[in-house]
Amino acid sequence: MNKTAEENLAELGIELPKAPVPVASYTPCVQTGNLVFVSGQGTIFNGERLYVGAVGRERTPEEGYQAARICALNLLSQLRAYLGSLDRVRRVVNLRGYVNSAEQFYAQPAVINGASDLICQVFGPEIGRHSRTALGVSVLPNNITAEVELVVEVDAL
Repeated sequence: MNKTAEENLAELGIELPKAPVPVASYTPCVQTGNLVFVSGQGTIFNGERLYVGAVGRERTPEEGYQAARICALNLLSQLRAYLGSLDRVRRVVNLRGYVNSAEQFYAQPAVINGASDLICQVFGPEIGRHSRTALGVSVLPNNITAEVELVVEVDAL
């Protein structure tokens, strides 16, 4: 039998951070029907802003990967806070990642793998595999290195 997302988190030894409080005029999660849209999450981890600067200039691709992973941890925290349990997720639908990129940096997909890999580890390949966009941008809010947003399908209450 496949393990649940909550069981996978425990097995991976991952304790999710506290869900970040929005810093602007938006809500972390919006649900329509069985779809939940999770607002873009950055590299604030338990209140501390980590990973600032552009990949290919101030940050290495490996640091960018870790920044995207932190974004995914925050996405999972927002989802758990909204749903009560990650086990309500039936399918990860789409992940969209933005990488603060130096002008000559072109490996945005490898950076956003930091988020995609974690999502697939937590939900498993059947639920966790998703469509995706990985974009390079010239700047992100507060000069963070990455921002990632997520769309999931959930079970009905």
